[in-house]
Amino acid sequence: MTRRAFLPLAASAPLAGAAAGPPIRRIEVFPVIYPVTGHFRFFPKPQRPAVFVKVTAEDGSAGWGQSVPTHTWSYETPESVASALREYLAPALIGRDPFDIAGAHQAMNRAIAPSFSTGMPIAKAGLDLALHDLAGRLAGRSVSTGWGRKGRERITLSWTLNPRNLDEAGALVDEGLRRGYRHFNIKVAPDPKFDVALARLVRRQVPDCFLWADANGGYDTPTALAVAPKLADAGVNVFEQPVAANRLSGFRELKRQGALPVLMDEGVVSSVELMEFIKLGLLDGVAMKPARTAGLWDARRQVEILRDAGLMVLGSGLTDPDVSLAASLVLYGAYDVSYPAALNGPQFLTGGFLKRPFRLEEGTLAVPAGPGLGVEVDEESVRKGAAA
Repeated sequence: MTRRAFLPLAASAPLAGAAAGPPIRRIEVFPVIYPVTGHFRFFPKPQRPAVFVKVTAEDGSAGWGQSVPTHTWSYETPESVASALREYLAPALIGRDPFDIAGAHQAMNRAIAPSFSTGMPIAKAGLDLALHDLAGRLAGRSVSTGWGRKGRERITLSWTLNPRNLDEAGALVDEGLRRGYRHFNIKVAPDPKFDVALARLVRRQVPDCFLWADANGGYDTPTALAVAPKLADAGVNVFEQPVAANRLSGFRELKRQGALPVLMDEGVVSSVELMEFIKLGLLDGVAMKPARTAGLWDARRQVEILRDAGLMVLGSGLTDPDVSLAASLVLYGAYDVSYPAALNGPQFLTGGFLKRPFRLEEGTLAVPAGPGLGVEVDEESVRKGAAA
């Protein structure tokens, strides 16, 4: 088995003179379903679809990744992700060096071209995670060790509140507290009156929490400008995606208003537009999601860009299960993200496909420390789940 360190972040091809890894021989795709418990606006059915990706090298070594499409959040569906992986992205990577992750992204971007930003980023994330996992296993080290980073060993989580009324909200806050959570994120928009009342309720019940409001682009600019100072007065700490991703003038006005730190989410897919948005003075930080950024390779770039600019990095996710959750924990741990992370997979999902599932302890999860992404997928369960 060939062992070698990961490539530097800026590298686009294997290091000169370094031994190549065993070439990629086979890529398999497994769509599965996770049951969803509780009400969450992005899952009209009590199901969370996901797509496992297994990349096998010539020597039999394998890495696992996962794409997590949510059609009510972005345009990618489980069907489009599976098709893109099988018909376009996987063929582009067969025979390539698994250590050359930057080159793999170039090949994937030739197979499915970008428009404004990276094309099919959620689909590409599944392969990116599998390559990181495989490269780490071939090198005999964790992804974060391969990056030369140690970071933190546990990530504090934030409890997501998406209530239909204020009576339900109080009970949900109590449930989060019973399960060990001490920090909260609230889904807001389109009703600013309800949103401010919800923020006041949470701040009253949990005075010391970090409280972040996420509108998922649900306000228009005048409403967002009107509600931001009220949310600040109600005790909100940060305001995520207050207007739609293509309303850049709205972000500029909110940033100039300065009532709350403004975070971007849906509109930041690649580091290219992130750098442009920073130059234009549109944001105070980003709610990071490796699933949204075509995986860890560019997510890591984005974290470093934000840190260099003195901007905020908050950990978030797409109700990530299993491998996608592991990748997020690895990234936030390696870069010592101190804000509570809105990783709500453990809150809303039941069941799983890991040999050793994640265990929540006092509102925190351990950062996986084993080779690659640090988790072991139960392949038999995955194949059964995909067949079902």
